[in-house]
Amino acid sequence: MKSPFPGMDPYIESRGLWGDFHTKLIGDLERTLAAALPERYFVSTGERSYIVLVGEDGKVAHPFLPDVGIRSSEPVPVGGQSATATAVAEPQTASTPVQMQAFVDEHFRENFIEIYEAEPEERLVTCIEVLSPSNKRPNTEGWDIYQRKRNTLLLGAANFVEIDLLRGGQRMPMLSRWPNSPYYILMCRRRRAPYCTAWPAYFRERLPVVTVPLDDPDPDIKLDLQPMVEAIYERSRYSRRIDYSRALNPPCAAEESAWLADQLRTRVPQAQGGEAGSQK
Repeated sequence: MKSPFPGMDPYIESRGLWGDFHTKLIGDLERTLAAALPERYFVSTGERSYIVLVGEDGKVAHPFLPDVGIRSSEPVPVGGQSATATAVAEPQTASTPVQMQAFVDEHFRENFIEIYEAEPEERLVTCIEVLSPSNKRPNTEGWDIYQRKRNTLLLGAANFVEIDLLRGGQRMPMLSRWPNSPYYILMCRRRRAPYCTAWPAYFRERLPVVTVPLDDPDPDIKLDLQPMVEAIYERSRYSRRIDYSRALNPPCAAEESAWLADQLRTRVPQAQGGEAGSQK
């Protein structure tokens, strides 16, 4: 079964399938670009990897798919005590169990794509990022690490394409106002940095065909995201894994919620009588 949406399916994010989708989209982008690149380029996938520790100070790194490897089963409240820990009023005996808190780490992995010029020596030409939820939460390690890389690229280190197909989290900082759309694709040519082109993207309509710049004098590559999203949906059997009768999270504004409900009533039998999204 195909997705009930002509553009991005917001329920992929809402139903916890983003990690699976993100990994497959990176793979499809790599294969599509490799087939279209002139002979003097090659495409490579890279990974940012970092670990956040939860210790005595009570700092908790919240898990955001698709980057999480290991996480604690329960959040640790501020103050360092676990939710199940109890104060000990009586002296301990040799056989009395003691509640303790372990160091817990979360391993975050964020994949991206890079296009290199192979000759006369390897040189980064274009970087393509598909944002993860961990990139969109300010004042976290994932936000800070990504912002450092993003700022370097927007200063002209290489061509840059940023794909945001997540409704949740905070959008990337820009001097100009973002388009009023749930998603976007941003492109910055190295020679014109920091000036960018942004394509608004929706679930109501087909995702835009975006431009991937190469080095002069080679022409840009046109990247059609919609067939990739549809192919991932179908081969991953998302129609069997998504309960469209449950409310969408993050919730939609009233107009979008009404459109979603109408779309699901006509396209998804299991959504009959359900709630597509809550009004803000």
